Amino acid sequence: MKIGIIGLAAAGKTTLFNALTGGAASTGGYGAARVNIGAAHVADPRVGALSKVFKPKKTTYAAVNFVDAGVGDGGAAKNAEAIPQALEGADALLVVVRAFQDAGVPHPRESIDPARDLVDVRIDLLLRDLSVVERRRERLEKLVRVKKDPAEAAEFALLTKIQETLEDGRPVRSLEMSDEEERSVKGFGFLSAKPLLVVVNVGEEQSGDAFGELDGETPVALAARLEEELAQLPGEEQAEFLADYDLESSALDKVIRASFSLLDLRCFFTVSGEEVRAWPVRAGTVALHAAGTIHSDLERGFIRAEVVTYADFMAAGSLSAARDRGTLRLEGKDYVVKDGDIFHVRFNV
Repeated sequence: MKIGIIGLAAAGKTTLFNALTGGAASTGGYGAARVNIGAAHVADPRVGALSKVFKPKKTTYAAVNFVDAGVGDGGAAKNAEAIPQALEGADALLVVVRAFQDAGVPHPRESIDPARDLVDVRIDLLLRDLSVVERRRERLEKLVRVKKDPAEAAEFALLTKIQETLEDGRPVRSLEMSDEEERSVKGFGFLSAKPLLVVVNVGEEQSGDAFGELDGETPVALAARLEEELAQLPGEEQAEFLADYDLESSALDKVIRASFSLLDLRCFFTVSGEEVRAWPVRAGTVALHAAGTIHSDLERGFIRAEVVTYADFMAAGSLSAARDRGTLRLEGKDYVVKDGDIFHVRFNV
C-alpha cells in the first residue's frame, strides 16, 4: 500500500513524513521539488502476541509506504502541473492542512484557514486531471473522426464524461464507472480518483484537541512536530514524553488505522519458527489471491488453505490444539479472507 502526502507549502508535509517513517528528511523547503519515500510499520499487538508463541527468527509487521512529494506553493493554478509522477502509483492521498500558528514559518496565504487550504488542494487535483483529459481528448478527437474505431470512440465518450465531471468541480472518484471503464482509465493516473485522508497539523498546545468536520471530511488532528520528536526517541522514553504532553498514545496510530479504513484493508497472518508476518489485503480478497500475495508459486499451485482465526488460535494455544478443537479448518480458493486469519497454504508446483 502506498499513500502520497500532499498539501500546500508550509503545512508540515515532510515533518509528518518523518514522524510516520522515522525518517530525517530535511524540512523547510516550502514546496521544493523533491520526493521522499519511506515506510511506516503498523502497530498490531496480534503480531507481537503470535511472535511470543512461535519465537520466530524474524517478525514482520504490515507496512504502509509513504511518498512525500514536496508539493504545494499556495497557488492552485500554478501548482496543477507541479504534482510529480511519484503520486500516480499511490493508492490514496494524505492531505496535510495547517492549523498551527508560527510566525517563523509564514503561511503562503498569510493567514491560517484549514478549510480554505483543503479546497485549494482539491482544486489542484482537479486542474491536474483536467489537463490530462484535455490533452488526450484533443488527440482522440481527430482519430475518432478519421478511423471511427469503436474502442477509441468509447474512450472519447468516457473522457468527455470525466471532463464534464471535473469542470463541474467534482473529482473523478465521484463518477460512477463500470469495472471495464475503470480499467480503461487507470493508466491516466487521475489523482482525484484516489481516496483522500485529511490530516490537520495543529500546534503543540492543541495536540489533545479534537478537530471537527472539514469541508465534508472527518480529519485526523495531530501535532506533526511533536510526533516527529516522539518518533526519534527510544521506546522507553516515549511513554514519558507522552505523559509530559498528557497524551495516551501517538496520534500516528490513528493515521495508520484511518489509512487502513480508507483503503478497506484487512490483515492476515502467516506463522512459523522462521517468521511471523502480517499481510495487508483488500477486503473481499479470496484465498487464492491471498496466497499470491505471499508468493506467486502459492497462487499458481494452490490446493487448499489451512485457516484459523487469531482468537481461536490464542484460545487453543497452538495449531495442533486448534486442529483438535476443530477451529483450524480447510478452505478452498474462493474463501474470503477475514481480518485476523492465520493462514497456511497447501500447494503443489
